Amino acid sequence: MKKVAKFGCLALFVCLAASVWAQDDSDQGASKPAKLEAPTPDSSASASQTPPDYVIGADDILHISVWKESEFTQTLPVRPDGKISLPLLDDVQAAGSTPMQLSASIREKLKKYIADPRVTIVVTAMNSRRIFVTGEVTHPGAMVLLPNMTILQALASAGFTQFANLKGIYLLRTQNGQQAKIPFNYKDVVKGRHPEENIMLKPGDTLVVP
Repeated sequence: MKKVAKFGCLALFVCLAASVWAQDDSDQGASKPAKLEAPTPDSSASASQTPPDYVIGADDILHISVWKESEFTQTLPVRPDGKISLPLLDDVQAAGSTPMQLSASIREKLKKYIADPRVTIVVTAMNSRRIFVTGEVTHPGAMVLLPNMTILQALASAGFTQFANLKGIYLLRTQNGQQAKIPFNYKDVVKGRHPEENIMLKPGDTLVVP
């Protein structure tokens, strides 16, 4: 009877130990972080932030890709005359067109040499859309105008010197052949007052920080 009792106690101990080990393994498995998979090319964000209605201008940088035609795939600037040069096509007018319009134009011209050409245009640098910041700023000069950029965003990039008059900032904009002066009180805008002063900028605008 004693041997039977000892054997029963031993069996009970083994069962309890196995239960504890199983619980530990389960906890460890639950605490392991999930395996993260690298994003596929389809899920990555587009490299180009160009709006679909963007009009190409001089000094813009274009990446032109023709599917399965590597000699036509290249990155090049739009010349001051608004044209680009491509193999077989020579000069092609680029300024004044959207990327989609330019793609269609090049595709039509390439049909003389390639069957069913597939052309993709990406604006890698929107250098034709510039504004200017002058006065008491740490980074004066020309600045690339990003889509929907406001006065406040441009000033954040330009920075201020210690002598800047933040209440006397103004925007110079040419409208209908005449230059308009638009005031901008930085201190009021950053405090949430007069948000209507924080307008979107246009190509050629000049911000002056006295």
